[in-house]
Amino acid sequence: MSILETVKQGHILHGDGLFELPSVNQVQQRVYKDLLPHQQTFCQDIQHRKLALVCGFGAGKTYALVSKAIILASMNIGCISAIFEPTSPMVRDILIRTLNELLEQWQVPFTFRASPLPEYQLQFKEGIHTILLRTILTYQRLRGQNLSAVGFDEADTVNKRDAEQAMNMALARLRSGNVQQFYATTTPEGHSWAFDTFEKNAKEDTRLIRAKTSDNPFLPEGFIDSLLENYPPQLIQAYLNGNFCNLTSGQVYSRFNRDKHLINELPFPLENEILKIGIDFNVMNCNAVVCVTAGNKLIVVDEIVKQQDTDALAREIRRRYGNNKIFVYPDASGAARSTINASKTDIAILESYGFTNMALRSNPPIKDRVQTLQAVLENSKGQIRMAIYAKATRLIECLELQSYDEKTGDPDKQNGYDHLNDALGYLCYREFNMIYSRAGQKTGIRIY
Repeated sequence: MSILETVKQGHILHGDGLFELPSVNQVQQRVYKDLLPHQQTFCQDIQHRKLALVCGFGAGKTYALVSKAIILASMNIGCISAIFEPTSPMVRDILIRTLNELLEQWQVPFTFRASPLPEYQLQFKEGIHTILLRTILTYQRLRGQNLSAVGFDEADTVNKRDAEQAMNMALARLRSGNVQQFYATTTPEGHSWAFDTFEKNAKEDTRLIRAKTSDNPFLPEGFIDSLLENYPPQLIQAYLNGNFCNLTSGQVYSRFNRDKHLINELPFPLENEILKIGIDFNVMNCNAVVCVTAGNKLIVVDEIVKQQDTDALAREIRRRYGNNKIFVYPDASGAARSTINASKTDIAILESYGFTNMALRSNPPIKDRVQTLQAVLENSKGQIRMAIYAKATRLIECLELQSYDEKTGDPDKQNGYDHLNDALGYLCYREFNMIYSRAGQKTGIRIY
């Protein structure tokens, strides 16, 4: 099919008239010359049916994934392949952006169709290759397709069972082309899908390639240092070194230590201090953690527990701290529901008491919130950025006793230790997570 014919079918034309149709060999040469050693190793392996690149933040996973997709496209002219991301926003913001950038960089003419589902048609002298873009959870849409290759990006962020089923479906559809391969790139998320597939249960047709963040010499200055500041040591093994390690067992907030974090007296009077209050909404059990900041340190000065509803919690905050300016960091779901049978949402109730709402538009992933709180307790540099007034006895108990649920791998919510921890976690994520500035905007620090 010609380029003009594909345009008539709803594709958007890119590159025609700007550069000539390249040969397969020309494209491969252009790709390989721009790759780091671990990316080259990943792209050159066409022998293994299942291939994975597991590495730390910023090591160039997505760059390697897209490069691999283009290489395999050049080897499978006239065929169809697919690339999967965990979510639709990641398809739009990461995958499409990277494909556009690299195809133009390597002067590969292509057409793009956004709907009903996004797809590319790459133009070579030898012919056309089509790449479908999908989300991992829509793997059922592969039924009926004969594919030459399938790629997964950040698959460890998806439930292990879903990733396994999606991979099996993909492998069953590898029925065309000269090189049939399933390939994946991810940051390790504990002993999850990537660990099971490429290490624990690895077969002869399976290969795992590792890379560290430091293997990318083009990272911004201070990037690795920012990781060390914002993640606890356990996470550094995964997110900096690309190692599989246990992230979902034992004490959730293992960095908490009474000797390191407790203070018996408040360092200064709270009158006229700006208070920052993390809030967890629950029917008949609303909880809050009251904090102040001193430099880059967070000081927990009070806790409010087991209030009947959001209105009761807000009244109690005002009773205790009627003269203070107050910023609240609530559960983001409070923008859509209420703990009482009323027309006002939980967040609207808080705002009606004069509190400044600092909630994010949506709650962060649980693991990101946990990791941020862990890093504020103590990061990989040994820096402790939290002090807790010893009278906050319930919070101390919750930090010490909350464990992981062995079945789900998530922090346990059955024993009641989660509420104050969640409240503190919302505040810490909003104020200390490296992905957000103080205004809550993306900083661009994370490199996929």
